[in-house]
Amino acid sequence: MTDSWSTEQLATVDKSDELEIAARRADGTLLRWTPIWVVRAADQIFVRTWYRRDTGWFGQAVASGRARIRVPGLEVDVLVTDMDTEASLRTAIDDAYRAKYARYGGGSVGQMVNDAAASTTLRLSPTR
Repeated sequence: MTDSWSTEQLATVDKSDELEIAARRADGTLLRWTPIWVVRAADQIFVRTWYRRDTGWFGQAVASGRARIRVPGLEVDVLVTDMDTEASLRTAIDDAYRAKYARYGGGSVGQMVNDAAASTTLRLSPTR
């Protein structure tokens, strides 16, 4: 069962430069922790990868639909939803990436807001 993020949880994730994610295998055990960029948009938490693939953290998270995430001050189990984002939500997520990671330059951020990366958008929802 999913829950919504608390204001405190959203703020904690939002202020973190990176989030660590460990996808769950079918047997419930965790894969290794992987640091990734994370953004908040519309009071939800989203992550993307450079490109969609069936291996690594991304493929395993999509396959199982479950993961554990951590940032300083917060560690929680999440449900992972592969998003087919509507235009307005995609714009909000792209804008959140641009705002949060602008200091890394246009090349890195550009790769996270292009069509290929946008197609890898995952919503993370806390579980009870």
